[in-house]
Amino acid sequence: MSGNTFGTLFAVTNFGESHGPAIGCVIDGCPPGMALSEADIQGDLDRRRPGTSRHVTQRNEPDAVQILSGVYEGKTTGTPIALLIQNTDQRSKDYGQIAQQFRPGHADFTYWKKYGIRDPRGGGRSSARLTAPMVAAGAVAKKWLAERHGVAFRGCMTQIGDIAIPFESWDHVPNNPFFAPIADVSELEAYMDRLRKAGDSCGARIRVTATHVPVGLGEPLFDKLDAEIAYAMMGINAVKAVEIGAGFDSVTQRGTTHGDSITPTGFVTNNAGGILGGISSGQDLEVSIAIKPTSSIISPRQSIDIHNNPVEVVTKGRHDPCVGIRATPIAEAMLALVVMEHVLRNRAQCGDLQQQQKELAEKSEAASPQASFL
Repeated sequence: MSGNTFGTLFAVTNFGESHGPAIGCVIDGCPPGMALSEADIQGDLDRRRPGTSRHVTQRNEPDAVQILSGVYEGKTTGTPIALLIQNTDQRSKDYGQIAQQFRPGHADFTYWKKYGIRDPRGGGRSSARLTAPMVAAGAVAKKWLAERHGVAFRGCMTQIGDIAIPFESWDHVPNNPFFAPIADVSELEAYMDRLRKAGDSCGARIRVTATHVPVGLGEPLFDKLDAEIAYAMMGINAVKAVEIGAGFDSVTQRGTTHGDSITPTGFVTNNAGGILGGISSGQDLEVSIAIKPTSSIISPRQSIDIHNNPVEVVTKGRHDPCVGIRATPIAEAMLALVVMEHVLRNRAQCGDLQQQQKELAEKSEAASPQASFL
C-alpha cells in the first residue's frame, strides 16, 4: 500500500528524502550473470544530476552511486541489488520559513493532510531528487535489455514553455543542457535567462523512444503495455500528461490515416506508437510527456498555513526554473523499467512459443531467402 515499489518481476523499491543522509533503491529480480559496475550506472546519473548548467538548480550533488549488494566478482548474482546515493549538498535552512506553510503547486498540503506530518526540507519524499534512484535502476535495465535484445532508449526535449523545438538530429541531444535535438540553443538559453530573472518558471514536453523492442510485450486487457507506460510516466514528478504514438492528434485523424498499414516488409507508419491492442508490435515505442512549471519560485503567491491563516509564500532555495530540463534521462529510465518488466513476464509465459516461432522463421528463411516481415 505504501507505493514505493515499481514493478513485480523487476521490482525497484525507492527510499530516502531530498535532504536526508542518502537516497537509493533496491532492485529485486535482476537476472544473474550480467557484468555490472558503478560505471554502468553513473553515466545516466550524470545526465540527470543537478548543478550541470545555469539553467537548472545549483544544488551541486555528485550523485555518485554505490553498489552495496547483488554483485559478486563484477557480475549480478540474482539477489537484490542495493544502490546508494549520498546527499552531500543540502541547505535545509532555506526551508525554515515554509515549514508551517503550504507552497502552491506542491504536495505540502496533501502530505500534511494524509500523514499528519511532513518533511519540508526540499520537498522531502515528494522531491524530484527521488528520481535519481529510478535513473540508476533504469540504467541496470537498459544494460540487460541492450545485451539480450538490442533494445536502445533515447529521449529529447520537443518544447520548453511556449517555444516548440524542431527535430534536427539525435546527435545534438548530448551537446546541450536542454537535451534538445537542435544545434543552436541560444534562443532557449535566452528564454530561460529571462524566466529566471522574472522569478517565474515554465513547463516542457519530452519525447522518449525505445528501438528494437521485442514483439509481444504487454497483455490484452488490464496490463496493456501502453497503460503500464502511462502509469510509469505519471509517477515522475511534475508530469501532467502522457501521449503514446499520435496521442491527442488521433482526435483529428481519420481511420484511413491513423491505422498503420502493413506491407510484407513492415509497417508503413507508426501512429500507434509501437503498441497494438496493448501489445508491442516491434516498432519503436513513441512516448511524449508534459511537465508542469516548477512550483518552487521566488515570486510571492497566496496560500495558507497549518492554522488556516492566509499567508504570502515565497520559496527560497535552489530550484530548477524548468524541471523538464533534466527530465529526459528520467523518462528514458522509466520506459526501460517498463520494458524490462514485460520482457521478463513475456519470457516466463511465452518463451517456449517464441523459440518455436524463431526456429520456424529460420527454416522459412532458409527455404526462401526473400525478405519477410513475419
